[in-house]
Amino acid sequence: MTEYQAPKPPRRFIAGTVCPKCSKMDTTQMYQNDSGDDVRECVACGFVQTFAQQELEDSAKAAELATRVSGLGEKTVLDEGEKPLRIIGLDDDH
Repeated sequence: MTEYQAPKPPRRFIAGTVCPKCSKMDTTQMYQNDSGDDVRECVACGFVQTFAQQELEDSAKAAELATRVSGLGEKTVLDEGEKPLRIIGLDDDH
């Protein structure tokens, strides 16, 4: 007697997506692997990434270092000898 297996969800191409490896458009498909993870795969170059791997990459990028440019709402830091631009005719009282 054979055991019943539910059919796997179909692979679906995702319109408008660009592969992060080869940069080709409309070659990415989404599907669920045997362990139930959502996977994206590029049919042009073979790039494969699970949703969990993508979340790890995103969280690593979110831990960006604070710089003068990115700032974290702190007081502006100027380089030595640098002064802020002052526009003549504008009062700070407004």
